[in-house]
Amino acid sequence: MNFKVVIPARFASTRLPGKPLLEIAGKPMIQHVHQRAVESGADQIIVATDDQRIADCVTGFGGEVCLTDSGHRSGTDRIAQVVRQFGWAADEIVVNLQGDEPDMAPDLLQQVATDMANHPDAVMTTLSADLTETSQLFDPNVVKLVTDARGYALYFSRAAIPWNRDQFADQRQLPESVEGYRRHIGLYAYRAGFLEQYIRWQPAPLEVLESLEQLRVLWHGERIHVSAATVLPGPGVDTQQDLDQLNELFKRDGARETS
Repeated sequence: MNFKVVIPARFASTRLPGKPLLEIAGKPMIQHVHQRAVESGADQIIVATDDQRIADCVTGFGGEVCLTDSGHRSGTDRIAQVVRQFGWAADEIVVNLQGDEPDMAPDLLQQVATDMANHPDAVMTTLSADLTETSQLFDPNVVKLVTDARGYALYFSRAAIPWNRDQFADQRQLPESVEGYRRHIGLYAYRAGFLEQYIRWQPAPLEVLESLEQLRVLWHGERIHVSAATVLPGPGVDTQQDLDQLNELFKRDGARETS
């Protein structure tokens, strides 16, 4: 199955400026991310950036770049510009791989693209996994979700959903088990034509409150299909500690390093 991968990559980052260019096991992070996309079997991979330093790095290792406007509010807006500039057909499947996911499992890129192909009534597909730690339930950095019986998203939240009325009635008591709770994995696939529609919508009230882009889709009555990840993704990079841990991980496991 043919699909495209677009990797939005910004130089600006509050906690880690120049994050895509920071080295992991001797190579820039963006090169590792690009390699994960190559390993997924995508037929075209584009790094979308507004920074010439990132563009030069990507072309230096043989990747393809689209220089995008600096005023985009989100990675999705940046991807929509790529779709326009390359003239992709409306039914082309596009996977959004974040530029700070150097250890994303390539199988998951294939999975989310295949799920998009198999659900023509959805405008977006994404992934989920079981919560494994009770502490994740009330961690706002771990996005939770609930779906209907057929796997279509009902809601995404930084709060604990579903809310256990009896167990959480008096205090935020951690449950003995998090069985049945799901966390969101931030990997998306869309059809190229939908992205033009998406960027015409203003940010939705729920999206602004939760700071979750995908809620704009649900707010407008469109469908997002969620499938259970076949494998767990590796860690992303938000902090210096994340970067240090990935450096150790990649040094121990040469198979993760780019060729």
